[in-house]
Amino acid sequence: MRVFHNLNVDFLGKRKFFYLFSLVLFLIGLISVIFRGLSFGIDFKGGSEIVLQFDRQINITQVRNNIENIGLGNVEVRTFGGETGALIRTELQELPKDVYPKVVQTVENEIKKIIPNAEFSPVEKTANSITYSFATPEAANLVADKLFNAGYQTSKVSEEPDNKQIDISVGIADWIKENLRTKITGNPFKVVKEDRVGPKIGNELKRDAVIAVFLSLIVILIYLGFRFKFVFAIGAVAALFHDVLITLGLYASLYGVIPGLNLDIDLSVVAAFLTLVGYSINDTVIVFDRVRENMKIHKTMPLIDVINKSINQTMSRTIITAFTTLISVFVLLLLGGDVLRAFAFTLMFGIIIGTYSSIFVASAFVLEYADRAKKKVQFS
Repeated sequence: MRVFHNLNVDFLGKRKFFYLFSLVLFLIGLISVIFRGLSFGIDFKGGSEIVLQFDRQINITQVRNNIENIGLGNVEVRTFGGETGALIRTELQELPKDVYPKVVQTVENEIKKIIPNAEFSPVEKTANSITYSFATPEAANLVADKLFNAGYQTSKVSEEPDNKQIDISVGIADWIKENLRTKITGNPFKVVKEDRVGPKIGNELKRDAVIAVFLSLIVILIYLGFRFKFVFAIGAVAALFHDVLITLGLYASLYGVIPGLNLDIDLSVVAAFLTLVGYSINDTVIVFDRVRENMKIHKTMPLIDVINKSINQTMSRTIITAFTTLISVFVLLLLGGDVLRAFAFTLMFGIIIGTYSSIFVASAFVLEYADRAKKKVQFS
């Protein structure tokens, strides 16, 4: 399939306009990052993330109203994976001190329902669990099984036949369950996932994510320095920085502006940025390969004409590849749910900006260097 056959566009002749365009995008993103900041997920800032799965469709506004004032501070509620799932996020890693006794009382009431007049006592209490001791091993086993079936995270302290102790996890999810069961009736639900990330681990992940992106750019710089000339490597890496920084600025700019695009930066977004780096550099290498071939064939042709000719020759491949990839990513954005939305959005915008930068940043950088340094770029 051939599109844009015999294309002859003076791309680099318009490069100064696109310098200004990139600068405007960068400044908008930079101002947004400075004054609005970036919204990080619990992977980076720490907190708790609970996923609930209901049997039937839910009204997410009703769910949000029912748990906003239950003592968990600032709580974020959104749909998850469809119309029957709810994702709840809070910056807390454990139950507040005033809520903890209420959850413990709820657990003990459940035990009394299972075995009326049961003899049991707490052996150990921590912020996230309670260990109870029962009069007989049979009572401990029965309570452990019944509580587990009721949705509590329970386990026996020991698998020995004479074990009389069980351990019950008590967390934010248990308090949320207790409140929603009394307020949303007729629509049973279960906790699918409860993740907790401490602030120290979040900071380490944030640092490691920046290092991962930075090292990937350094390795690409070294690789392209050997494969092409060093100026080509610098141009390609400059384009990658351009792509990453503008996409990052887009997150800050759009947060709270477009419904459904209040996207947090988490580990899946970091994976998307690394994928974007790989996609963008592949597109740039295709253009540079053709530039090298044309420089060997047309030795006396001006560099601007060689680069323009190369971009025009590879435009068909660029458009087809970008279009087919965008279709897949767009479907993922629409149907992938909240889990994949940030990943798909990053890739969708990144593919567009990456294709743009291969022409007006990477290639233009090589031309500007040659013009300003008054050096002839050539391959033997």
